[in-house]
Formats: sequence, structure tokens, C-alpha cells
Amino acid sequence: MGYPPVTQAEGNTMQKATPRNAFYAQSGGVTAVINASACGLIETARKFPRKIGKIYAGRHGIIGALTEDLIDVSQESPAAIRALRYTPGGAFGSARYKLKGLDVNRAHYERLIEVFRAHDIGYFFYNGGNDSMDTANKVSQIGAQLGYPITCIGIPKTVDNDLPLTDCCPGFGSVAKYVAVSTREAALDVASMARTSTKVFVLEVMGRHAGWIAAAAGLACEKTGDAPHIILFPEIVFDQAKFLAKVRDSVERYGYCVVVVSEGVHNADGKFLAEAGGTDAFGHAQLGGVGPLVAKIVKDSLGYKFHWAVADYLQRSARHIASKVDVDQAYAVGKAAVQFAIAGKDAVMPTIVRKSDRPYRWSIGEAPLSAVANAEKKVPRHFITADGFGITAAARRYLSPLIAGEDYPPYRNGLPTYVQLKSAGVRKRLKSAFVL
Repeated sequence: MGYPPVTQAEGNTMQKATPRNAFYAQSGGVTAVINASACGLIETARKFPRKIGKIYAGRHGIIGALTEDLIDVSQESPAAIRALRYTPGGAFGSARYKLKGLDVNRAHYERLIEVFRAHDIGYFFYNGGNDSMDTANKVSQIGAQLGYPITCIGIPKTVDNDLPLTDCCPGFGSVAKYVAVSTREAALDVASMARTSTKVFVLEVMGRHAGWIAAAAGLACEKTGDAPHIILFPEIVFDQAKFLAKVRDSVERYGYCVVVVSEGVHNADGKFLAEAGGTDAFGHAQLGGVGPLVAKIVKDSLGYKFHWAVADYLQRSARHIASKVDVDQAYAVGKAAVQFAIAGKDAVMPTIVRKSDRPYRWSIGEAPLSAVANAEKKVPRHFITADGFGITAAARRYLSPLIAGEDYPPYRNGLPTYVQLKSAGVRKRLKSAFVL
């Protein structure tokens, strides 16, 4: 499929027909604070009616753009948008749908431009992780190739904390807080029963290639003997004999052992311990459950009674215990995205810049999408103890400020109350449908 470039006359018309509309989409796995970024973006955009016209959101992310399934955000009240700041999940719907290179998926990118043209969309805000930053960058490129003016801004989001060029990623601080708190609370439970019952507890957390979430569990360990006694990182090759020796030592010393394992732990051959076969929507290896696998290794080798748990969606949706720092940063990058766009910046992403650790101070910076796309930031070796099973003081200095502060949602009848948007659809203007 191909589209003619915008003519000079058409371009002049577009310049006069300001303000142009904006499109916002959420991508990939959602977080406890991704809607805070949406809130920051929408509230800020509404302050500049002469720069930005209507705000549309993609129903289920980029799929909403491809299928021309848009949500009219102007139908939502200020109170509803304000409530997004404390609502978890993806208020507009997200999707795991990777757009490949322009040479492979050119028709998809041209379809995006076709939809943007039909609805006079001049601003594209994509809220996601590594793959999403790549998509936003390519949309900017295809817009230039087709002569269609489109400003593309990426908004960082990922619980994995693996985006480069930003000190941390919105979404991470809250999952880090949840995992650290859960580790401490579960450890108290295990310790109280260890003499006659469970001696080993294994908690599986997210993190395919980067062990930032697993590392955050280490914040629960403030003195010798505190849990977690063992952290298994993707950055450290799993050595079964060494691991079992550490488990035995912990049980003999403290009466119990708490293990936090990242889903991406792998052996010396580079194969995931829990690789289940097959791939996900992004082409990544589909992982099974490394938590029960590690627990079984302990049982078969040492005979200890065990329990295991998988944090799974609970860790990334726990808005009731979100980090205030994380909420504030998520809002700030959404706000900055609009400010960047109306300032004429394109193909960039707002970043978090750390000014100091104690007291913790941060500001907003920026990075080119081309430098962020498809790159991963792993836990540096000096953040992991020499034995490979814990975090160092340097890691603690980095992690501690990110889980600071509480930002509780409002409660009603003992439960948090979260907003549900109207999500009014926008009338389609294209005759052609797009089949995914």
C-alpha cells in the first residue's frame, strides 16, 4: 500500500488548520502507574487548546490506530481524568503487538499515517517500553518519507526498569515496593512456622533479561539474617550446586530460607531454566514457572518442606501500595511529553535524571528514540554481591529512593475505588478496514 506525499497546498492548509489533534496509546504490559502518565499528558494537553485540538486514545493501544478504533478523550470529565492518577491497569486498553521494521511492515506504518491523516492527528504519543520506542521512532520516519507532518514522542513505561538513558522507568518503583514489602511480610510468616513446617519459600518475580525487580526484593534485607537470603538474577548464571549449598547454609543458620528468583534465570548454556517452548507476541521465548522449578530442586536435593508463589500480575497492578516517587515520575513524563511536542521536538522520550541520592532529587531530561529503541539496561555487576546472591550498598543507594513515599488511592467500603472511563468511540472516516 502506498500514499502520495502531502502537496504544498495541502501542507499549507494543515498549517492553517491548527490546532491539530493528538493520539495517545498504551503498549505492552501495563503498570500500577501508566494511567498517571496518561493523566499527566491529558491534563497538560487540555491547557494548550490553541496548540492541541482533540485528544484521541487507541482502544487497545496501537491496534486502535491500525483498525481506526479511537476513543474520544474529550468526552471524559476532568474528575475522571484526575482519577487516572491513582487507577492501575491500562485505562484505554493495551496490546502486545510488535510492529517490525519499515522494510517488513511498511504497510502497517502507512496504515497508521492513513488513519492519522483521516483524523488530522499531528501528535503521536506512545506510552511503552523498548519496542514501543522503536515503533514511535519509525512512525516519525515514515511520516517524513510520506510528507505527512507528525510529531512523535515516546513516554517511558516498564516494570522491568530496563530502558537505557533514563535513571529509572515509571512503573518500576511501585513493583519494586510491592516485591520488597511482600518479601518482608512473607518472610515473617515463614520464620514463625519454620521449626515444624515450611523451611524454604520461593518467590518468582518478573524480569526476563534484567533482574531489577528481583534486586528490589533485597531492600527487605537490612541486617544479617534478614530475608531474602538468596536472590537469583538473570545477570548471574545459575549454579545449582552453589545455590543448594547457600540454601542449606541459610536453613542451618536462620532456621529458614527465602529465595527470590527472576523469571529469566538461565543456566551456563544461556537457556532459561523455565523455558516452556514457543514464543510470545513479541517473539520472545515463552517462559513457564521458574519458582516451582527452583522449589522442586530444593525438595529433591535437600528434602526441605517448601512453598512457592508467583507474583505475576499482582506485582504490576498493586496500586494500593504504589511508590509516591513512581506516581510523581509517571505523571511528570506524561506532562513533559506534551511540553516537548508543543516545543517542536520530535522522536524523543522524556527521561528521569537523578540529581542526588540523599536527599533524592530528580528532574526531567530527554533522549532520542533512536538511542532508546530495542536497547536493554541490565543490573550492573557492582550492584550484585560477590557471591551472586544479594545486592550491594551501591544497589541499595540506587533502589531505596525509588520506593519512597505512599500515595494511597481513595477507599470505599474497605476497597480502593478506581475510575472506569466512558471510552466513547470516534466515528470512522475510512472506508477500508485493516485486518491484523
